[in-house]
Amino acid sequence: MKCPYCGCEESKVVDSRPTDEGERIRRRRECFNCAKRFTTYEVIETTPLMVVKRDNSREPYQRQKLTQGILRACEKRPISMDQIDSMVDKVESEIQHNFDREVPSEKIGELTMEALKRVDEVAYVRFACVYRQFQDIHTFMDELKRLMEEK
Repeated sequence: MKCPYCGCEESKVVDSRPTDEGERIRRRRECFNCAKRFTTYEVIETTPLMVVKRDNSREPYQRQKLTQGILRACEKRPISMDQIDSMVDKVESEIQHNFDREVPSEKIGELTMEALKRVDEVAYVRFACVYRQFQDIHTFMDELKRLMEEK
């Protein structure tokens, strides 16, 4: 593991603890050369998950794409990066436990909307507008009515 400050490849682990319900291990390291500390995360390597898109094309699952979609929905909302990371972790955990090699993009979208709905209704509606491809004000209003009925 190279030090991000000086590039030295030698470091020692100062602290190690599980995160994300035991899915990852957080390690604090100290560089032997410059003595600065940095954090690394260790994750289990899994079989690559493919996302089946609406047109039946396939592409590798990318955590960053999911994070970016949630970030856009949560823009200018009182939602911390920790909450966003937690939502992404929950969606990932759900798809990894329920799908072996391929997951429909619709399932990722539905799980994301469920996570957003629990955290912030405005972010949920923003995401739903793009995900469900609302064509007019009527479909938008139908979604708002459904959200209000659930309360």
